[in-house]
Amino acid sequence: MTRDETQALPDVTSETPRRGGSIVLVLLVAGAIVAAAIAFMTLGRAQAQPYILGLLALLAMVGLFMLFAFAAGIVGFADRSADDPLMRAITEGAFDGLAVTDARGHLIYANPAYLALTGATSLQDVRPVERVFIGNPDVSEAVFRLLKAAREGKRLQEEVRVAGQNGAPGRWMRLRVRPLGDRKREARQTVWSLADITRDRERQEDVFQELQHAIEYLDHAPCGFFSVNAKGELAYVNATLANWLDHDLAEIGSGGLKLSDIVSGDGAALLTSIVPEPGEVKTEVFDIDLKMRSGRTMPARLYHKLAFGADGVPGPSRTLVISRARDERLDPQRAAEIRFMRFFDHTPMAIATVDKAGAVVRANARFAKLAQSLDPTGGAAKSILAAVHVRDRSTLGAAIEQAAQDRADIAPVEVMLGGDKDKERYGQFFVTAVADDGDAEAAIIYMLETTERRALENQINQAQKMETIGQLAGGIAHDFNNVLSAIMMANDFLLNAHKPTDPSFQDIMQIKQNATRAATLVRQLLAFSRKQTLRPQVLDLGEALTDIDRLLKRLIGEKIGLEMQHGRDLWRVKADVSQFEQVIVNLAVNARDAMPDGGKLTIRTANLSAADVAQLGHKGMPAADYVRIDVSDTGTGIPPDILDKIFEPFFSTKEVGKGTGLGLSTVYGIIKQTGGFVYVDSEPGNGTTFHIFLPRHDAVIETPPEVAAPSVAANAEPAAAAAKPRADLTGQGTILLVEDEEGLRALNARGLRSRGYQVIEASNGVEALEKFDEENGAVDLVVSDVVMPEMDGPTLLKAMRGRNPELKIIFVSGYAEDAFEKSLPENEQFAFLAKPFALSALVAKVKETMGAN
Repeated sequence: MTRDETQALPDVTSETPRRGGSIVLVLLVAGAIVAAAIAFMTLGRAQAQPYILGLLALLAMVGLFMLFAFAAGIVGFADRSADDPLMRAITEGAFDGLAVTDARGHLIYANPAYLALTGATSLQDVRPVERVFIGNPDVSEAVFRLLKAAREGKRLQEEVRVAGQNGAPGRWMRLRVRPLGDRKREARQTVWSLADITRDRERQEDVFQELQHAIEYLDHAPCGFFSVNAKGELAYVNATLANWLDHDLAEIGSGGLKLSDIVSGDGAALLTSIVPEPGEVKTEVFDIDLKMRSGRTMPARLYHKLAFGADGVPGPSRTLVISRARDERLDPQRAAEIRFMRFFDHTPMAIATVDKAGAVVRANARFAKLAQSLDPTGGAAKSILAAVHVRDRSTLGAAIEQAAQDRADIAPVEVMLGGDKDKERYGQFFVTAVADDGDAEAAIIYMLETTERRALENQINQAQKMETIGQLAGGIAHDFNNVLSAIMMANDFLLNAHKPTDPSFQDIMQIKQNATRAATLVRQLLAFSRKQTLRPQVLDLGEALTDIDRLLKRLIGEKIGLEMQHGRDLWRVKADVSQFEQVIVNLAVNARDAMPDGGKLTIRTANLSAADVAQLGHKGMPAADYVRIDVSDTGTGIPPDILDKIFEPFFSTKEVGKGTGLGLSTVYGIIKQTGGFVYVDSEPGNGTTFHIFLPRHDAVIETPPEVAAPSVAANAEPAAAAAKPRADLTGQGTILLVEDEEGLRALNARGLRSRGYQVIEASNGVEALEKFDEENGAVDLVVSDVVMPEMDGPTLLKAMRGRNPELKIIFVSGYAEDAFEKSLPENEQFAFLAKPFALSALVAKVKETMGAN
């Protein structure tokens, strides 16, 4: 200890009282100075000047003397708070050792407890903390951290064990350090605190030992115990239960198991379905099956205790598990009870008993799980009416009221369930009365969720509706094609009879243009009904999309960016290239209309294996290899309430006159007729994506037919065909014309005769065979409709080819029905002309077919 320290300590710890100041003395000195000043004023300036100088010199000498006395330590400024007897009594009588050090680490104060704890016998032996424990390796590191905290003006606490000397037992000490001042800059002094915590440590050791004994007892108790936290994780499982379930305790302790891993079926929902009341402690008894590691089950009775905080949040559970396997073997009554509880909890139907108000009295595990999914707050677990949507609660309530009145044969109630705002859920409730009048239960309710069934029914209804609309559209298109053919044929006769300079020529051209537009609408209806004639070919979709890149850019405009992302090594598909292009064009036009302020259109292609298709889970699409085309936009999106209607013909959200409502229905029909599938994902405000799946084409060698059926697009623009240089369409020969529409047949016959052909007319297939036999088969060509009464076109073809295998035939039709394709013999050769057609198209096809070898 330094000489400065030994001199400072007696001053701080001395009991000698200090003399206090006096206010009377201060007033006397002040009064004397004032009196002298007044006396000098009465003497006059000249006479008072020597006395004033003398007084000032005296005061200066006194002030200088006081400065030297203060510097020498003879006089000091007293800190009255340091002499506070209350504070001194507190520090001197404290149980903990207290010491104060200055900025250099010198000890300036120490209470008696500090002296006793550090082993100091007198004030001269007192040492700072770092010197008290010098040479003790177990304490040196902790003291170093405390010194560092003291220099930085921080608080710190350390607990160290000090080895005993001369055979004395060791002690546990708690060392604390804190700055003396609120701010670091003012922390010129540091307070050290020492406390002997040996007895506290010993008590902790005793408690720990008792806890170890308790854990050991619980681990080897004849019953199982487990605890579950709020996340559903097993926080504790005793050895007995782990042994029953064949689980490793180390695995459970590391958080590797959840409640659902040890409880069979929906039993876990029972334990988590307890409805909380703030500050309440609940204990429920459940008979459920526990699940072993091997997958086997074990019947058990659980006493599940759960405490809820003031905010209603549950704490960790405490659950006692009693194995009922022994009861099941030894007690027949218990065995029957266990079997019933297993049946009750494992049935796939949710079951609950309710009182007259609908409050749930008891329920099985499936109902508990359903209630949690409908209302996580526990409302559905309290009242069965809370599980039902507000609009249907009165319906279920009326059924419960009937059961309370002991009514029999209560009709099942199908209502909308509540809880999920994003998805509509439905359930069917079967209500049965309880016969016991004295019981609080009024009804037993069995419930099945019917959401998937209703979705499937809606899907089937939608498919049937689309099929019905398709059949109607196809039938209308077929009949309308005959009318259009007659109009276009008569229009051609008028054009041939009038020159361009004729005043009526423009009106006739207007009729032709509108007839052509009508024919386009009919083709779209046929595409939706999947009854148009396609010319499929093996395609590389990447090349097909590249070919229409410029067309798409012109269609969507400059404000919309177009990006194509082609997958590598795309599989081949078999489709009509012109119809596939029509699909992409229709989707691009719809995307453009959905982005009036600009945006981005993205077309992606990729291969999709059967395994990938199975993971997608699209209903109605079998698992196979497909080529996927995604057409995405960043537009306004499609509202959910109309998403199921977008493929219906004539359905449109556009303003009147800005759309026919046939664009997406055409897409739907073409993709379906090609053997593919189309789905749509859309979110209002976030754009729309159409997913098209075309089946992968097997790489087999195919021989194209000699006379292929042309696509509808080949006859779509008769005006453009008329603009080409005129060809010689006259000819000679006998043509058997078979058409059930009398007016159309007359116009076709007139047109053919005007080109030099001899025409034999027949109204159906039977009459055509009779005319054929009358001519002894001397017919060069047969032009026949496909759909006719009594005998259709394919049947007529078989009969005539039986008489003349080399006979040439042209089929004309608004669409090619499945019966038409399936009823023809393989490799049968024929030509085809799609309705409606112009006169020029008819005579061109006739001359082409008659001139073919």
